[in-house]
Amino acid sequence: MSAMIIDGKSRAAALDAKVAEVVAGLKSAHGLTPGLAVVLVGDDPASDIYVTNKVKRTEAAGMRSIEHRLPAETGEADLIALVESLNADPEVDGILVQMPLPKHIDSDRVVMTIDPAKDVDGLHPMNAGLLVLGQPALVACTPQGCVDLAKQARDGDLSGLDAVVIGRSILVGKPVSLLLQNANATVTMAHSRTRNLPEICRRADILVAAIGRPHYVKGDWVKPGATVIDVGINRIPAPERGEGKTRIVGDVDTEAAKAVAGAITPVPGGVGPMTIGFLLVNTVVAACRRRGIPEPKIA
Repeated sequence: MSAMIIDGKSRAAALDAKVAEVVAGLKSAHGLTPGLAVVLVGDDPASDIYVTNKVKRTEAAGMRSIEHRLPAETGEADLIALVESLNADPEVDGILVQMPLPKHIDSDRVVMTIDPAKDVDGLHPMNAGLLVLGQPALVACTPQGCVDLAKQARDGDLSGLDAVVIGRSILVGKPVSLLLQNANATVTMAHSRTRNLPEICRRADILVAAIGRPHYVKGDWVKPGATVIDVGINRIPAPERGEGKTRIVGDVDTEAAKAVAGAITPVPGGVGPMTIGFLLVNTVVAACRRRGIPEPKIA
């Protein structure tokens, strides 16, 4: 048995195409071009790549992209002033401040400054609270991507399935568990201190690994036929590529898990592309909500 590979790149491309179709309709019917502002502080290479990709895909979907690149020494007060100006700008529908921020800046304070109606990253406590209440919210993008890919592998229906989420961060673990519950799955949240973790994982029809440790989940932790969603992005040494070289791996031992699982996301090429896809979706949703326009069905 060899697991089906869940192609996140292909699904994200389809999502982008649908967003572009909806944006064209909004322009035609309402004269509306959704605008996404992305703020990058410093020159972290990984963050630079993420921001560049976000800008490209935003523009490719026909939306307005506003990019702010600030030096690493930018003060917290200056960053907050920029966010407040974006809050007040009627042309900006979504605001994303790329994380991580330099250590001298309080990330929580910056997130709290973002207008919840423009919080397309879904990190503001108000949006997190609305998700807990089961009310309409701007939901974190990576968790949305995880659940979407799980549905792709399960013919769109997760009702009654047992799901295990390894990881309890506010960025992925907690929101993805709530989204799975909203999809009528029965969810167990686990973490590195969970007792009998391999045994718990073996019960899962859907296993989401978001713990940030390379190859943490072993092949014999996976239930035969399970859907495995690997959120991890970890760099490990790759001496076979040359001195000092690295490669990216997930939180799951993919090769071992492929022999057992029914479907699995690759790393890279699985959940990663979906994050930007749902960032675009959230921007369109925010643009419509702010103007009282009925929300389009995209995903």
